[in-house]
Amino acid sequence: MVPYFEFQNAVKLLCGELALERIAIELELMGAERPLMLSDAVLTKIGTLAVVIQAMESEGVNPAAVFTEIPVDSSLAVVNRIAAFYREQGCDSIVAVGGGSVIDTAKGVRLVLSQNRQDILSLSGLDNLVRGRHIPFVVVPTTAGTGSECTGVAVIRNDDNGVKMEFLSPYVEPDVAVIDPRMTLGLPPKATATTGMDALVHAIEACTCQQANPLSSAYGTAAIRMIAENVETATRNGKDKQARFSMALASTLAGIAFSNSMVGAVHAIGHALGGVCHVPHAVAMTILLPHVMRYNLSHSARDYADLLPWLVGQDAAMATPAGERAEAAIAAVESLSRRLADICGIPLKLSDAGVSKDAFAHVAEVAVNDGALIVNPRAADESQVMEILNAAY
Repeated sequence: MVPYFEFQNAVKLLCGELALERIAIELELMGAERPLMLSDAVLTKIGTLAVVIQAMESEGVNPAAVFTEIPVDSSLAVVNRIAAFYREQGCDSIVAVGGGSVIDTAKGVRLVLSQNRQDILSLSGLDNLVRGRHIPFVVVPTTAGTGSECTGVAVIRNDDNGVKMEFLSPYVEPDVAVIDPRMTLGLPPKATATTGMDALVHAIEACTCQQANPLSSAYGTAAIRMIAENVETATRNGKDKQARFSMALASTLAGIAFSNSMVGAVHAIGHALGGVCHVPHAVAMTILLPHVMRYNLSHSARDYADLLPWLVGQDAAMATPAGERAEAAIAAVESLSRRLADICGIPLKLSDAGVSKDAFAHVAEVAVNDGALIVNPRAADESQVMEILNAAY
């Protein structure tokens, strides 16, 4: 156990049926009357954003303004643009509806506003922020993977250098997160599978990185069990409300876990693949996880062995010889990935995701400078990252 750790989760969770209808009263309790709604074009087109707005309006709160031009891979420039829009429209709060890009963008906007800045780049750094002005902030996740609704980090792309920057502070955490199964019912099978694997990466890395602690591991192992039991059902039958709700809760649990311990090399390399090669984050996580686990095995065998019951069930784990349980945990992850690929055709290799080996050197250079690599169980230099990339190719 680490000799000292801190744990924080200040987000109020509204979970289950009709949770959306509680947004209005939560805004009222925070003294907010003119929320800015943030989302993206896809969620606007398929009507997901409208469901949230209608739930708010049914309880007496109308948005003061709506911004839906957040791209899949958002940027610092988009954050600054939205902050200016918020001020122009006289808004007093933020309601973000979307996946990781929308939520991380909203976190960035809140930072800019709360610190009274014009450019989020001026706020880069680690734990260098005071609380600032309170901007009431509600998030409604529409995927079950990022856990962004409960994390103290925002990952936003810097278009000038192609690097995904991490803004870490407890003050980026939302006030309220709404976990309503209606929000993920329309998620396509491939997105369900890869975001579910993203949540699994969060949980596994939270339980095995150098800053893992008993509380983060409690949340992380609970998430692993829920994902292992529900992700295939949710992928195969997207209308299964119980599986959808379980996956949404698992994503939140994993988000709380890694926000209080950190992640590791899967994320460091995944961030680099996203920044350099534009590989979607959840796809990168899905592909990289077993390869990084195998790289870490010499330093993490006991931790991986401890995760086996949560991946395959207590009986199957106990039937596995103790000395084989770490390898069995990696095999369980690989098997789960293959079963999901059989269901919906998600890529399991970097070559299938359109990555060229010509980019590996640049990806490795970026990855070794990613903060997530610092707490990975095993150190990695550029040549070792290249080995992982080649294994995943």
